[in-house]
Amino acid sequence: MGLNEVKGWNKEEMAGKIACDIPDGAYVNLGIGLPELVANYIPEGREVIFHTENGLLGVGPSPAKELEDDELINAGKKPVTAIKGACFFHHADSFAMVRGGHIDICVLGAFQISENGDLANWSTGEPGAIPAVGGAMDLVEGVKTIIVFTQHTTKNGEPKIVKECTYPLTGKGVVNHIYTDLAVIDVTENGLFVREMAPGVDFEYLKSCTAAELKLY
Repeated sequence: MGLNEVKGWNKEEMAGKIACDIPDGAYVNLGIGLPELVANYIPEGREVIFHTENGLLGVGPSPAKELEDDELINAGKKPVTAIKGACFFHHADSFAMVRGGHIDICVLGAFQISENGDLANWSTGEPGAIPAVGGAMDLVEGVKTIIVFTQHTTKNGEPKIVKECTYPLTGKGVVNHIYTDLAVIDVTENGLFVREMAPGVDFEYLKSCTAAELKLY
């Protein structure tokens, strides 16, 4: 079975799976890029309060183009809205929330995740690369649950889930769950356990796309 023969879940389906696993009443920070999609798929009737580290608790859906406000943006500089009851605060207060353990879940992208939950998501280490770690180091250390939302392999087919990260680390042993186009994987003290596989993906194929040991529940 070749990589091109397996479609797996698309990014919207991946976002929907994460959204369904976020409990009612959770305070959630979404990373830049793919993680931002999660906000579009929260089940009806479930309340999730979104936090952005540049100083807004109660991030609403993206506004229509004609209603965009350059002064109301998220940490990725994308226009957002504020829900009823939202609050604005200083950047330092926002990080006090993060560092104080007041945010329940953070969804982040990744370049690499190791089998013990190390995360590398800010630099490939290439010479001349511009550092852009942002608030990720604070988020992975201060938030209670870290979810990674990423493709299972790179565009070149190289595994992102590895035995040991070779890129600069964002945090050590911080990842709790990994959602990819091929599988949902839990990071536990006893290793990486596959919770669910995408349609058309079997365990042998999944292992061939992963550079770390995988286990089945």
